[in-house]
Amino acid sequence: MSAQDHEHFGPADAALMATRAGTRATWMSLGGLAVTAGIQLVVAMLSGSVALLADTIHNLTDALTAIPLLIAFRLAREPPSRRYPYGYHRAEDVAGLVIVAFILVSAVVAGIEAIQRLIHPQDVTSPGLVLAAGLVGFAGNEAVAAYRIRVGRRIGSAALMADGLHARVDGLASLGVVVATIGVLLGFDRADALVGLAITIAILITLWRAARTVLHRALDGTDESTLALIEAVAGAVEGVEHVTDARARWSGHRLLAELNVAVLPTLTVHQGHAIADDVHHALLDEVPRLADVMVHVDPHDHDPHG
Repeated sequence: MSAQDHEHFGPADAALMATRAGTRATWMSLGGLAVTAGIQLVVAMLSGSVALLADTIHNLTDALTAIPLLIAFRLAREPPSRRYPYGYHRAEDVAGLVIVAFILVSAVVAGIEAIQRLIHPQDVTSPGLVLAAGLVGFAGNEAVAAYRIRVGRRIGSAALMADGLHARVDGLASLGVVVATIGVLLGFDRADALVGLAITIAILITLWRAARTVLHRALDGTDESTLALIEAVAGAVEGVEHVTDARARWSGHRLLAELNVAVLPTLTVHQGHAIADDVHHALLDEVPRLADVMVHVDPHDHDPHG
């Protein structure tokens, strides 16, 4: 069903604006993380800090996760085709799975580096630079995390929000680098390696949280509150006697829904279709991020007052 003729701004426009907002957020965060990771990498090579190296690897990986997101947001703007009649919006869900894989790789690499340094400890040179780089890492990652999560929440992108959580843990890990350097300065030569292991654990925790969110979307999961809202809005439309079989799922950052509404069996087909139109417009107006809804009309099989 199409939007009302007098409406110039509908779900398709909102979805396009959301895609553009996601693309802009991804590009801006990519630039911020690239600068942050570049500074940290130089200092890590000069100082020999494994904690800083582990944090830098994670930050570089976090920057790379922007690539599948950018591809997904670009594909989402392509029109449906005969081969992909629903469009390419689920490319964003695939990007989320790729991000989870990136996080796993970064955990493995950081863990290996930390274990090697734990067995063979090395001195950390230029501790002042390492401290500064750790603070830079925290500031850069927290700024990117807050921006990604805010935009992801606004447009309903699970992949972008997961990437934001990833950046937030990176920021906390950067603070861990500061703690490790202070420990080395106080004479605890394995503090660097132990913090590197702690960062690895933080990455694994992020992996679990991101995987849970992304897989929930990929398996067509949604919130019960969303279904309750759909049923309430549809049930409040004049002429609707009962709402059944309400379903909703995410396609990228677009929410799609389907439901049956029961109407009086004495109504004509035209009247039943008019009620379905009213339900359709009410849902698009009142359910956040709902991009499309399919409304099926069934005859009510008993007296509404019975």
